[in-house]
Amino acid sequence: MDQILVEFKQRMKIYHASEDETLRDILKTSYEDIRHLIGDFDIRQYQAGKELVFERSRYVYNDSLEYFYANFQQRILDLSLELMGGGNYASKL
Repeated sequence: MDQILVEFKQRMKIYHASEDETLRDILKTSYEDIRHLIGDFDIRQYQAGKELVFERSRYVYNDSLEYFYANFQQRILDLSLELMGGGNYASKL
């Protein structure tokens, strides 16, 4: 999880360690929530899933979680279908 934290902090341009524990909690909660929505995946291997975890975490960090689900509804659906073995549904719609 430490590498994921480093990547997230780089993406968010956070250069201090004072919020590391809070960010770890946000990332962990976001990962569990996204896994619940789209299915089981390895965050280190599945880049599309990691992207969703980072986006949800960004929304939480900025106190805007209520907008995440509406803004990423289609992406969540596409990835859940992809993980079920259905391929890339975004290109088929």
